[in-house]
Parts: sequence; structure tokens; C-alpha cells
Amino acid sequence: MRVIAVVLTLLLAAGGSAALYAIGGSLAEPRPRDVAGPPDDLPFEALRIPRADGGRVAAWFAEGSNRRGGVLLVHGIRSDRRAMLPRARFLFEAGYSVLLIDLQAHGETPGEWITFGHRESRDVAAGVDYLAARLGDRPVGVIGVSLGGAAALLGESPVDADAVVLEGVYSSIQRAVRNRLGTRLGDIGRALAPLLVWQIEPRLDVSPRALVPLAAIHELDAPVMIIGGTADRRTQPDETKAMYLRAKAPKRLWLVEGARHQDLYRYAPATYRQQVIAFLDRYLVGT
Repeated sequence: MRVIAVVLTLLLAAGGSAALYAIGGSLAEPRPRDVAGPPDDLPFEALRIPRADGGRVAAWFAEGSNRRGGVLLVHGIRSDRRAMLPRARFLFEAGYSVLLIDLQAHGETPGEWITFGHRESRDVAAGVDYLAARLGDRPVGVIGVSLGGAAALLGESPVDADAVVLEGVYSSIQRAVRNRLGTRLGDIGRALAPLLVWQIEPRLDVSPRALVPLAAIHELDAPVMIIGGTADRRTQPDETKAMYLRAKAPKRLWLVEGARHQDLYRYAPATYRQQVIAFLDRYLVGT
């Protein structure tokens, strides 16, 4: 009986390990898709922006007023540039040029794995470089949602922009995995989180130490607005507050009452427009 019990225990352990490995793969697998459009309600150009490593970033660009700067809009995980269209519309209406991109391994930008902001940072850098070249001396801002915000902070250095808005950005990959597994599986999920984090380096060739936006934000040399939901269980309010405390001034914090890890513009559109436009107008409007 003891032998049978040991064998069953080993089989369960092996099955559990295989299941965790499969879960890890599903979280990082690419999400390519054809992106129809661009929509005809804005004067978009469809672009393939060159990246420093030789890749190209799928994008849409619409040029606004010459008295306002441009804003790079960066979507969240397992999404694509279409998710940022509602923000693009109100920003363009306010006079801003807008650039919407697909991060690597998303939409129409190729990539082998989602890397939780590490390789995606190259796409953000390429987008900012394109806007700076296209707009001349006009300032450039970034709005990054979740993965998009992490990509604005990670990589070799944080994004070189004149203003940055970060929404629902995780503080560290360890905390992000723990929060997500805990939300789904409770204490068991939190206990299993290190086994998923362990997979990151051998699978993605990215160290978990390179996936800590809370450390990277201190190196961001731009005015920053940090937004999160008070009911967000994936990026919890204490993480958002810690990001704010760690950031350099000038900085702003907006905790959206009752919001979860969701589209914060859709949750509170009027207030979102007011808050974000007020912040961007301070730093991206020419004389």
C-alpha cells in the first residue's frame, strides 16, 4: 500500500507540474490576429514602424493640431491597437496627434512570446521615436495600459517622453502572478505562484529581476500620472500607491473608486477624459 501511495503521489506531482507548465505557456503565448481597418472616422495612416532590432511595429497614426503634441497609445495584454481607439478619438478631438501600436506578439506585430513588458519596450521606444521625428519639436506623451504601461518602464531604460500616463501597471512579476493565481485559486494559487515565476527565465530568456516596474519607475524622467482601481485585485491599490511614491516629481495619482482591472476609460469616461486631458495639456501643449 505504501508503494501505491508513493506512486500516486508522484503521478499527482508530475501531473500538477505539467499543468503548471502548460498554464505558463498559455500566459505567454503570442496573440496574433488580423486587425481590420483603420476605421474611417479618424484620418488614420496605416504604418509599419521600424524597430531598432530590425522588426516592424504595426500602427495607425492620425495627425492633430500643430499646437499640441502627440500621444502614443499602448494596449494591454492579449489585446491590440483597436482597444485604444476610444482614447484616440477623444485625444484627437482635443487636438492631439495619436499613434496606436500593436505590441510584439500581439495583433499584427510578430513575436515569439509575450514577455510582460521586456521585449515590448522596444515597440514603445520605436513608437516614441516615430512620433518625435514626425512631429518635429512638438512634445510626445505615452498612455500605457497594464502591459503597455509596463513596456513604457522596462527594457534598457524607461521611455523617453515628455509626459506618461500609466494605468493598472503591476509592481513586479512575482506580485502579478501571485495576485492572479490568488484571485482564481485562493491560498493554493498563491503558494503555486513561485513555480510559474520560475518558468519565466528558461522559457522566455528574461529574468524575473528584469520585470519589476516598481524599480524602473524611479528612473523615469518625465511627468507621470499613475492610475489604478480601488477594487483591482490584479494590480492592487497598494501597488499603485507604491508606484506613485517611487516615481519622481512631477507626478499625480488617481485611484478610480470601485474600478477593477478593467478599461478605466470605459468605466468612468467623463472623469477619465477630464483628468487625463488636464494632465497632458500641462506638458504637451505648445505656445
